[in-house]
Amino acid sequence: MKISRALTIAGSDSGGGAGIQADLKTFTVRKVYGMSAITAITAQNTLGVEGIHPIPLEMIAKQIEMVIEDIGVDAVKTGMLGTSEIIELVADRLKRYEVPYVVVDPVMVAKGGAKLLQDDAVKSLITSLLPLASIVTPNIPEAEVITGKPIHTLDDMLRAAKEIVDMGAKSVIVKGGHLEGEPIDLFYDGVEITTFKGIRIPTRHTHGTGCTFAACLTAELAKGHEMIDCIRTAKAYITAAISKELGLGKGHGPTNHWAYGVGQDE
Repeated sequence: MKISRALTIAGSDSGGGAGIQADLKTFTVRKVYGMSAITAITAQNTLGVEGIHPIPLEMIAKQIEMVIEDIGVDAVKTGMLGTSEIIELVADRLKRYEVPYVVVDPVMVAKGGAKLLQDDAVKSLITSLLPLASIVTPNIPEAEVITGKPIHTLDDMLRAAKEIVDMGAKSVIVKGGHLEGEPIDLFYDGVEITTFKGIRIPTRHTHGTGCTFAACLTAELAKGHEMIDCIRTAKAYITAAISKELGLGKGHGPTNHWAYGVGQDE
């Protein structure tokens, strides 16, 4: 039996709702073998981020190298990278090892407002990492930063998606949860446009939604599924994770990572 393998390159969330912890929980529920390369240690909970400690570049590189050279990898997800130096390092290793699938979650700001990507790192994200991406998964604010243009409508989302693909990404899904009304996500692969309608769930327990969605997408790609099917599964997964809340914490609580998928046929 082939074991599918997924690697997350991201920051650690001490509260367990986002980052490395959310990714590994999602990988496990989706039945892939999860591995990690930690880029930063954060001290945080549902109320916010109180501290960020970047990992030295040589240690980030060594984590990636040790994992891939021994166990191998079918898909990689990038999350919180933080600095241009880390982005350039990660991009170099992804190219060196010719990773089959790369999911880029352009993590920029935490739910509580803490900045997780330095301003000067956006250029490196665009020039070095996006061209390696099988898919990029920005929310509206992140897509606005990447394109440098405001997004207020579905047409704006499409324009942003096309610009991100023009930057070199193979595909992109712009998540529309920040717009008014029922949320609509827009997927574009350079040829076809597909929209995914969702439902707005009234809850404060949404910490780690972006990480969790991208991690599920990564897990499904690691299994070899078609991109559009991976997106559908990731949408169903995150919808269940939000709607079946755990009620933990006093602020933006974590999603329920085992709400969907346990015991289901693949």
